[in-house]
Amino acid sequence: MASTNLDLMQAKCANFCEIARRLYGECADVGKVADRFVGLGRLHEATFDAPVYSYFSSPGRIELLGNHTDHQHGEVLCASINLDTLAAVTPRKDGRILIKSGNYPLIDVRLSDADYNPSEQGTSLALVKGVVAYFRAHGFKVDGFSATMTSNVARGSGVSSSASFECCVAEILNVLYNDGKVSAIDKAKASQWAESEFFGKPCGLLDQSAIALGGVSYIDFKDPAAPVVRKLDYPFDSRVILVNSGGDHTRLTDCYAAIKEEMQAVAEAMGGKVLRDVEYTSDIFVKCREAGLSGRAVLRALHFFQEELRVEEAIKAIDNRDAVPFYDAVNRSGRSSCYYLQNTCVPGDNQQPINFAVEYLRALGAAACRVHGGGFAGTVLGIFEQNTFEDAYRALVKLYGEDNVFAIEIRPDGAVYTGVNS
Repeated sequence: MASTNLDLMQAKCANFCEIARRLYGECADVGKVADRFVGLGRLHEATFDAPVYSYFSSPGRIELLGNHTDHQHGEVLCASINLDTLAAVTPRKDGRILIKSGNYPLIDVRLSDADYNPSEQGTSLALVKGVVAYFRAHGFKVDGFSATMTSNVARGSGVSSSASFECCVAEILNVLYNDGKVSAIDKAKASQWAESEFFGKPCGLLDQSAIALGGVSYIDFKDPAAPVVRKLDYPFDSRVILVNSGGDHTRLTDCYAAIKEEMQAVAEAMGGKVLRDVEYTSDIFVKCREAGLSGRAVLRALHFFQEELRVEEAIKAIDNRDAVPFYDAVNRSGRSSCYYLQNTCVPGDNQQPINFAVEYLRALGAAACRVHGGGFAGTVLGIFEQNTFEDAYRALVKLYGEDNVFAIEIRPDGAVYTGVNS
């Protein structure tokens, strides 16, 4: 079957194998990629009676450094990865966006009724409406489409399934109705707006930017309206493993929101709006106590100030092609997230799956490891040298199961139209 499907995809697109390896890595099994494309296409035809369609791919992302700094207008180091949301898409002219994904209910957005509805918070419907609202507010064109989607960006795994979905919708609208002229940053902003304002989950711009931009990126959010982006060449001969530690972060919105709220309260006590507005001095302790702020709020602010320095150290190490200080910066970021940011476990949780997984990765010889993403539950990132990777991967699969251990690769493209059609 794989050979037949690969032949079919190569007949549709002569450079399908090259596209598959660009999206999913040089070691990708192009036969399995072809199976996935063909299976999705057939499902799309059956669902929407649409024999003509195009394929779009929107990756997940990893955060290398900059844990919870973006919403304080800080600096981050991030990358897109070879897990993705794949969509088969057909334009429609009846003013409706229809999206079917797996066993989830059909998303049906009528563009004549795409305003914010508080009763829809926390739903994928709200995410689609939010992207539409941003496009309209910023003068971009919007019209309907049918999409059938499949995703291996697992929900609750910390690689940003929601941002992958949002950016996929933004890229579809960009290509179908805006001649591909919407910038990567505008697609990221549309996606972040949808998640913050319509879905109801306060977030910075890191996840969406990493997914929209592709590759390894340094992003400075000092001016969120015009973030400074620098693409980087990751030079280290090491492998990244993500481990879903068994927690689920989908119900922890209040925990994430508290980090942002407490950091901003410290910034206000120091005379700013966000922490990037102020400088660290010992006055922070006195002013925050006088303002009645908690010790945890101050510790979280200290994490921000120190994380900014670690990002800059890591970029210097990448430029110098020096792995040791890079790994050291990642490790110190992980320890800071545990002690200062305090997002490696939910208060009162005696299981503490993230802390357990971090220490297990260290025991398996990780050159660097840390909590990944929002934290509290979910994913841990480990970087392994080639000589320790295989043994570590097998040990992790034995403990956590194959479905929860991902040997991932950084991919060069963000959310894109793949160039493959039916």
